[in-house]
Parts: sequence; structure tokens; C-alpha cells
Amino acid sequence: MVDKQHLFKEFDKHLMEDEKPSIYFEEKIKTSIFFQEYPFTFLGDIVDVEQSPKYHPEGSVWKHTMMVVDNAAQKKYKSKDSHVLMWAALLHDIGKAPTTVIRKGKITSYDHDKVGAEMAVEFLKQFTDDNSFIHNVSKLIRWHMQALFIVKGLPFADIGKMSEEVSVDEVALFTFCDRLGRGGMTPEKMEEEKRNVEVFTDKCRKYLSSKDKVLIEQR
Repeated sequence: MVDKQHLFKEFDKHLMEDEKPSIYFEEKIKTSIFFQEYPFTFLGDIVDVEQSPKYHPEGSVWKHTMMVVDNAAQKKYKSKDSHVLMWAALLHDIGKAPTTVIRKGKITSYDHDKVGAEMAVEFLKQFTDDNSFIHNVSKLIRWHMQALFIVKGLPFADIGKMSEEVSVDEVALFTFCDRLGRGGMTPEKMEEEKRNVEVFTDKCRKYLSSKDKVLIEQR
């Protein structure tokens, strides 16, 4: 019988200590654990989930996740809570398994951020009663698409609600790790992603500054 609690601690150790946690996880994915043992099946379910080749030339959700985990491992020193960052990196796209469909010939995964946040809570509650940790991981997953929405001015953007639940700086850091976790990443594309993150943080700060100004004037 699999000692799930021990396995969770093993995951945690590699996420927090390895320079490239993907090496460990790529070995684990070869076992039956991810495909037979709940809730590790949440990860097993993304192994064969394909993504739009236009945005994810690296291939499956699993391949993307491994790239993001490694990026986060290299940048976790910048985070206010590296533990939250690393678990969010591992679980951030588990919501793509139940939401990915083909619409008009295109692969889509609408609301995978919202669904994934709920699934992350379910996953983590099997192993820890640290509600603050669970909450923070789930909220980072919930809002991990906001940088894209805000930069592009999409209707799903919600700086106000996002900033109430998670740090803008943490979303920016996670976004950079996420955006770099793609195939065909050139130095030019890396610079573009860096600029997009800067645009995101700038828009957020301007919004929050104007909101604070209004509140002061109303007093």
C-alpha cells in the first residue's frame, strides 16, 4: 500500500530543495501512483492533455507543468512564500484535465484557473490542515491567468478582486515562471514576456493607486 503522506512529504522536499524538481517528477510519472492513487491522479490526468500548439509548442499540460516547476525553482528566492509558489507551480494547471475541449477546431480550457483552484484545495486537504497554506496556493492558482487578461484588456480582468486575495507581486512572479514554461522560448520572447509582466504590474499599481485616492477623497 502506498504511504500517501510520506509521498506528499517527498514531493514537498523535492519541490523545495531541487534545482530541477522535474527530474524527480518525471521518474515518478513512470510509476502507477499518478494513475491509480487519489488525489495524485489529478496530476496523472494532465499527462495526456494536449494544448494549443500555437501557445504551447512544448506539448502536453504535463510537459508545460514540469517546465514551470523548474522555472519556479530557479526564481523562488524572489517569492515572499516560496512554499506556496512551488506548490502552485505543480498544481496550477490541474484544472485543464476536466475543462479542456475542442471548440471550432481549437483546443481550449476555459475556466481552468477557477476549477484548478478548487481542485488544489481538495488535493492539499488530503495531506495538511494548514488552511493558510492551502488558501494561498489555491488563490495563486485562481488568479494565475490575470496577467494575460489585464495586459490584453480582456473582460475577465479583475484587478480589484485579485488584489484582495493575492499579492500582485506574487502573481507577477508566478506569471513569469508560467510564461517561460513553453517550447521555443528565445531570448527575444523572454524579453517580451518580461515586458508583459512589467505592463501587468504597472496597470495594477495605477489601478490600486487611483482606488486609494478615491477612498481618501471620500473620507
